[in-house]
Amino acid sequence: MFRCRVMGHRPLFTTSGEVLSWECQRCGEGGSKRYSSAQDAARYAAAFNREDREDIGRRPLLSLLPLGLARRGQRNPQSGSSRRRGGENR
Repeated sequence: MFRCRVMGHRPLFTTSGEVLSWECQRCGEGGSKRYSSAQDAARYAAAFNREDREDIGRRPLLSLLPLGLARRGQRNPQSGSSRRRGGENR
């Protein structure tokens, strides 16, 4: 399917005993893998089924990089200089 080629597959993981199976929710492509125990298969299925969208609200939506750069600029008013306090270069 074109959408999976462009955006990537959207797999759904399920277990049946020691077997972990996956299937794309968009195109139906999938596969399976056998693990040493049913607990391992269930643990991997739970970890792989987690989506980033579930964490919205618990993580910042925007990167904190601009905030860190602003704080660094306030602490070091001589930002044009490559020398640090004490005359040492790192």
